[in-house]
Amino acid sequence: MSRGNMSHIQALFKPLDSIPLMFTTVQKMTLVRYILLPLNNADSVVLIRIFLNAEVIMKRRHTSNDFNPVDYIELRRKTAIHEAGHAAAIHFGNKQKQLPPVFFRIVINDYSCGSDDNCITKIDGGRLIHTLPSSIENAICNFSSVQKYAYQQAFEADIINLLVGSLAEANYIAQRDNEIINPRLVPLNALYNYGGSSDLEIVNEYLQCFIANEIEQEEKITELFSAAFDFINEWSHWYAIIALADYILENDKNIIDYEEAVTVLDAHFSVVRRRALYSSCRPIQIGV
Repeated sequence: MSRGNMSHIQALFKPLDSIPLMFTTVQKMTLVRYILLPLNNADSVVLIRIFLNAEVIMKRRHTSNDFNPVDYIELRRKTAIHEAGHAAAIHFGNKQKQLPPVFFRIVINDYSCGSDDNCITKIDGGRLIHTLPSSIENAICNFSSVQKYAYQQAFEADIINLLVGSLAEANYIAQRDNEIINPRLVPLNALYNYGGSSDLEIVNEYLQCFIANEIEQEEKITELFSAAFDFINEWSHWYAIIALADYILENDKNIIDYEEAVTVLDAHFSVVRRRALYSSCRPIQIGV
């Protein structure tokens, strides 16, 4: 970032001090994008990332002394929905694409811990491509056309499944704040603000590995980001995500294994489907 831009950047960020009192999270993200328009693309990307992580940078890593009861409850809720989103996308998304089921478990560490290394909540497993190849050309050189297509499907599915966790958290916050959520209001970079930094790093590794051309990378991630939005906007998926998040919170476990997770997801997914089928088959009542 050029030295000449720094004073301009500081001036731009001066009004942001009052943003937490004036705007909701989604509105802040939109406002920041417009504030940064005068900067070149490289500078704006850096500044967006800094701002999206500002809460952590400014308030430092939360420790057990930082939480009041309301904050702690909300953190647990957002974390549970985030991980439930990943789990639902892995389970339903892979099945809908006729990809093989893949084992995972939800690992949730103590929300009130003070060490970065011990505060990682994650999906253990869940990726169809376990290790990214050093060369995609060498990895698929002996594949048949069918195998190449399946590998492409797995690549895309893993990226969507990574994105859905943060989008589920963003969707929950938008609903809580009575807001609309769409790719324009919550662009890809905004996912850093919803616990998505690690997921986005992996997504970038996938894109760098599979697609050399930057324009094609941008086109592909736009396509897959839209698919992730479509996933959470499907009511049966969202209902299952909320149900699994409730299950995580009610059981207060550190590990939710694969069988537990998919049982909850399938049960609540089926409830929505049955209700939809019942509603479509109900006879129209005509008054006399």
